[in-house]
Amino acid sequence: MKIGVIVAMDKELALLMPLLENQSQSTFNGFTFHCGNIGQASIIAMKCGIGKVNAAMGTMTLIDRFEPELIINTGVAGGTGGNAGILDIVVGTRIAYHDVWCGPGTEWGDAAGCPRFFHTADFVNNLSCLHEGDTVKHGLVCSGDIFVSDPAVVQHIRDLYPEVDAVDMESAAIAQVCYLRNVPFACMRVISDTPGADDNIAQYQNFWEEAPRHTFDMLRHIIHELTA
Repeated sequence: MKIGVIVAMDKELALLMPLLENQSQSTFNGFTFHCGNIGQASIIAMKCGIGKVNAAMGTMTLIDRFEPELIINTGVAGGTGGNAGILDIVVGTRIAYHDVWCGPGTEWGDAAGCPRFFHTADFVNNLSCLHEGDTVKHGLVCSGDIFVSDPAVVQHIRDLYPEVDAVDMESAAIAQVCYLRNVPFACMRVISDTPGADDNIAQYQNFWEEAPRHTFDMLRHIIHELTA
């Protein structure tokens, strides 16, 4: 199985790269792709960069050049004060924009020509490894072009999407490209901090010191189960 794995930042890529065997690299459209194997799967891993435009461009390039059978977006996300706490893994069963509105007659989050919610691949979400333990949550991930740290912004997002479990800056753009190109998509994010908390920035910085390796261990389990 050929699987594309997309992260946004160097710190995330550094945690992903040790999982890859038989590595090689290539560069297209300014993006570096790291090809290798995890178990029986052929992996194309990349850092797209932060934000929706970078995510969309990277995803499109990956699809056009490598034709993956599945794309997985992983890395970190902010919590919303809901069910998912720091170091919990949120499996995004639905993905939405929290900063898109196309005017009267449309719902908040509607990207032109697309549904309000992008649904991720059930054949990934239903894997047994994603239903073990109490640190894996399944729910809604919302994306927008802002690092969310203001309690008022968190509340605005919760007003739009009361069930939101995590916020990030890339997942919805990746989901939209996969939807338009008919490529199955999965999303798995580890909560790094709680936006709006008094120690929000300290949480984020300390989180990287602890290095959320278990999230990328979970990715390894997902890939092994998919190719078993």
